[in-house]
Amino acid sequence: MSFDGTPRPRPRWYHAQTELDDFAIVSYRVDPGALARQLPEGFAPMEMTFDDGPGALVSAVAFRDRDFHFRFLPQVSIACGQINYRAYVTAYGRPGVWFFGTSLDHPVVAIPQHLWGMPWRRDRIRIEADWDGTPARWRLEAGEARCEAAESSLPLTLLDGFAGESDWLERLTHPTEGWYRRRDGKVGIYSIWHPVMRPRYLVAEFARFPVFERLGLITPETPPHSVLAQRGLHFDIHTPPRRFRA
Repeated sequence: MSFDGTPRPRPRWYHAQTELDDFAIVSYRVDPGALARQLPEGFAPMEMTFDDGPGALVSAVAFRDRDFHFRFLPQVSIACGQINYRAYVTAYGRPGVWFFGTSLDHPVVAIPQHLWGMPWRRDRIRIEADWDGTPARWRLEAGEARCEAAESSLPLTLLDGFAGESDWLERLTHPTEGWYRRRDGKVGIYSIWHPVMRPRYLVAEFARFPVFERLGLITPETPPHSVLAQRGLHFDIHTPPRRFRA
């Protein structure tokens, strides 16, 4: 059975949209108990069965925003690097992702920080990719975070922990709801939409994401579970976020 994505909600005048270039999902397998300790009440890791036992996943999702703008103000757009740090969870049974935080390489980070109370911070982010090389390559530098990856010669069929392509496409690349801890301690929620991804399978030659290390989820030596990357992807962002009510 193929995964056909989700219906696109009708864009509203107050929503935002962007084109994401050099997009990559760098995922790590983590201990479900360690992840559960980072989540609020009612939230639970999305546990999976890997070849050698149970686990859960977190990802650093990095890309370059191009032409990010609010629909009511298309003449004002920004371009910058961004990294979202997320975990795959359920919230009172609803699947989605928990956002530990976001790094953005632009002063507009003040809007989600102060207006919406989101855990965003300003960071220098450099993302480069060579999609036509043999192999294709992807590279990230952002403060202490680093990743270098090259396309695998193996076909992207089964990923460890998933039942098949439709399973990892839906759960790993297509969560549409996300939750986060607001600055006032309450939980916020927002949603997005994008077409079904058709990513390429890369293998990390080097990867280091101290955000996950400080949370006690990985060590500096932990290798990524997978790197899925795509040259470009459209995103609708259903702004503004709102308070989550279970």
